[in-house]
Amino acid sequence: MPPTLLPWGERPSKLKRARAGASSAAIAAAGADAASADPSGSLVPVPEYAPKGRNSKAGILRKVHSSIVPPAPPPAGPLTREPGDVFFHYAVGTQTGETDGTWANVSIAKPELAGGDYHTLAEIAVQSADGRQIVEVGWTVDRQVNGDDDPHLFVYYWKNREPSCYNACGFEVYGNASIKPGDTLPTGVQKRFGIQHSGGVWWIAYDSEWIGYFPDWLWDGTYTRGGLTQWFGEVAASTDRPCTDMGNGLVVSDGNAARMGTISMTNGPEPKATVRATSPHYGVLSLSDRTFRFGGPGAC
Repeated sequence: MPPTLLPWGERPSKLKRARAGASSAAIAAAGADAASADPSGSLVPVPEYAPKGRNSKAGILRKVHSSIVPPAPPPAGPLTREPGDVFFHYAVGTQTGETDGTWANVSIAKPELAGGDYHTLAEIAVQSADGRQIVEVGWTVDRQVNGDDDPHLFVYYWKNREPSCYNACGFEVYGNASIKPGDTLPTGVQKRFGIQHSGGVWWIAYDSEWIGYFPDWLWDGTYTRGGLTQWFGEVAASTDRPCTDMGNGLVVSDGNAARMGTISMTNGPEPKATVRATSPHYGVLSLSDRTFRFGGPGAC
């Protein structure tokens, strides 16, 4: 069973769901928290494999070669696409120190994903001190994974710096959860995302519910506490000069830019995020120890 209280100290309550298949704009207009991306309303997660970046003080994944071809943005016509290099760009807040998890208020947006690029996302991540073991939750715009340009809830994990897959690969949906990873999220809002280790699993929370967990056996029982916590935006592009937006596409000097807010640690140190950008095409701006803006329009 999950903890009695969510990471932010509230008792769980049912999320408000929009109709299955609703767009992110329709979900926001309805004042809902999420909607099944599958018009049938299925709660069965489907494993999706696609490039995924990671960053830590011990090692940033900046570039990989992928056999996956990013789909053309709808409703574009046929384009010639080939597998190739994937370049990862980050705007990140980091804190070291042992913890049972983290949570934050994360801006959800619908950033433009340029044709030929892979994804643009925002997430929180609890990692081992060496960055080799990672649990992640956030939202992503990824046509390969989700089939459209809306933001969708995702979960992910790494073992010994080896990637897994989106939204499955050992992730267990909690029996009482209203939504599952892969569901569509509202745009233009802030929502709470949380990770907490309890009872032999890494629990994942979104807004007002526990949605599921990664069991400890995925790491052979060796990863039960975090040592490095990060909150960040990430763009996976086919070039080192991407035209894809990060966050909501606004520069961090704009007061309306995307933000990570009210960053908190569970049974860990007082929050004090150190921020940095790994790419000249995106920015990050600290507003306090617990809040920062991130993102931008890329190189175009």
